[in-house]
Amino acid sequence: MCRSSYKKSLIVVSVFLWFSLSFSNVATAHKAAIIIDDFGGDVGGVEQFLNATFPVTAAIMPFQDYSIAQDKQAFDAGLEVIIHMPMEPKKGKRSWLGPKAITTDLSNSEIMHLLEEALERVPHARGLNNHMGSKAMEDERIVRCVVSFAKDHHLYLIDSGTTARSVLPTVATEEGVPFLVRNIFLDDTLANRHHVYQKMQQFIQIAQKEHTAIAIGHVGVKGEETYAGITQALPNLKKQGIELVYPSEWLTPKFDTDLYRITKKGARP
Repeated sequence: MCRSSYKKSLIVVSVFLWFSLSFSNVATAHKAAIIIDDFGGDVGGVEQFLNATFPVTAAIMPFQDYSIAQDKQAFDAGLEVIIHMPMEPKKGKRSWLGPKAITTDLSNSEIMHLLEEALERVPHARGLNNHMGSKAMEDERIVRCVVSFAKDHHLYLIDSGTTARSVLPTVATEEGVPFLVRNIFLDDTLANRHHVYQKMQQFIQIAQKEHTAIAIGHVGVKGEETYAGITQALPNLKKQGIELVYPSEWLTPKFDTDLYRITKKGARP
C-alpha cells in the first residue's frame, strides 16, 4: 500500500471509530451520572454546584447573561460541560424557554446557525441536551439537524426525556452518534431537599439495575435545596457501590488523532 493510501485509510478508520462510539458497560461497579440543568443565570445553587466535590455535569443554557462565564468556571473546576439547548415545547410559558430557542418554524440553516452560536458561547461543551423541547424532539427534521451538528462537532447527546415520542434515539442510532436518555428528574419548582433526597433513593435503585443511569436536577429557585438533597444522599450511593461519573466516561474507545482529540478535560481543539 502506498504511503498516501495508508494515511487515507488511517483517517477513514479514525472517523469510523468516532461515529461508532458506544457506551461501555462496566461490570465491576455500578455507575451513574448527575446532570444539573439551567446554568447560565444568576440563580440559586449555581455557586454550590460549581464548587461541588463530586462529579456534576453542568448543562448551560447558551444565551443567558452568565453562560460564557459559567462555562469557564465549570471547566476550570474540572466539571463536565454540556449545552442545554432551549427547544420548543408543546405547552408552557414562553419565559421558561429563554432566548434563541430552536422552534419548528425555523429553517434548517437557522437551526444550525443557532447551534453554532450556542457552541461559541459554551466552548467547553462535550455534549448537548434539550431544555424543554417536547414538540421539537418529536420533529424528525429538527432532530436530524441537532444530530448532524453533534456528529460534525464530536458531541454526545442527552435526551432529557420531555416526551416519550422523542425521535432522538432512533436518529442518533442511525447516524452513529453516542447518546443517553434521562432516567429520572430529581426536582421540580416546588421540590425541597427531602423530596430530592427521596428521588435520589429511586435513582440509586435505577443505577443498581442500569449501566448508564442518568439523573437530571436544576439550579434555580430551588437550586440550593436540590444541592442539599443530592449531597445528603451521596453516602448512600457509596454504600451501595455506585460511582458517580461524567457521561463522557461511558464513551469508548478514547483515542487521539490528527483530526481531533478526545480527552477527559479540555475544549475541542
